Formats: sequence, C-alpha cells, structure tokens
Amino acid sequence: MIKRFHPSIDKKLLLVLAGSIWCGVGIMLCNLAAGWLALTTGSNALWLGLTGMTLSLFIYHFGFLKLVKKNSERILAYKDKLCIFAFQPWKSYFIVVIMIGMGMVLRHSPLPKIYLAIIYIGFGMAMILSSIKYFWIFFRISGRL
Repeated sequence: MIKRFHPSIDKKLLLVLAGSIWCGVGIMLCNLAAGWLALTTGSNALWLGLTGMTLSLFIYHFGFLKLVKKNSERILAYKDKLCIFAFQPWKSYFIVVIMIGMGMVLRHSPLPKIYLAIIYIGFGMAMILSSIKYFWIFFRISGRL
C-alpha cells in the first residue's frame, strides 16, 4: 500500500530533475540580485555583478562541484528507481531549510541590497554551473555525448 505513494523515477531522470531544480533556484537568486542591481547608478552594477560572478566560480569549484559529484555518484550507484526527493541525501534537506531561512533573514535585513546582490549572484551562478554538470553527467551516461 505504501509503495503506491512512493513517487519514484529512473536514476537518469533524477539527474535531470536535480539539474533542473538547481538551475531554477540559481535563476531565481540571480533574478533577485539583478533587480537589486538595477536600482544602482553608474558602473556600480557592473562591478558588483562581476564580483558576484567571480565569487560564483569559487563557490562552484570549492563547494558545489564536490556536492554534485558526490550526489551523482550516489544516485548512479542505485540499481532501481529512486524516490524523486533522493537527488540529495535526506540530511541535506536540513541544510536547505537553514539556507532558505538565512536567505529570508538577509532579504529582510537592513543590509544594503546591492551588497546582498553579490552573495545572491555568487550562489545563483554557482548553482547554475552545478546544474550544467548534472546535465552533462546525464548526457554522458545516456550515450548522447
């Protein structure tokens, strides 16, 4: 009976789902940051945006790339279909909740939004880069590369 309510998909599609979620969240974060930067004057927006993009390369390389590798290896190690929520370990959902909460606190804090834009672009672009890695792994194991 409980199996009937266990939403599961093929592990290859789970990689696509993971990439899609990471990409969607990354776009959302960058969109928020772009809105904040649009309110600035002069070349400040350009420099703040470039700073955020530089930060994203560090976040991607030293943080998210390792997560993508670990998660994709874990997903590919399974033989059967997986729960659609298994694109990351269950304990990671706690970290996601904390990060969402921190984002909400920062957005409603008195900190200037133009400086928050750097952080949001950093994490947003890093998530988009990570999603590309998920898609690349999917295409590689599907024999489409």
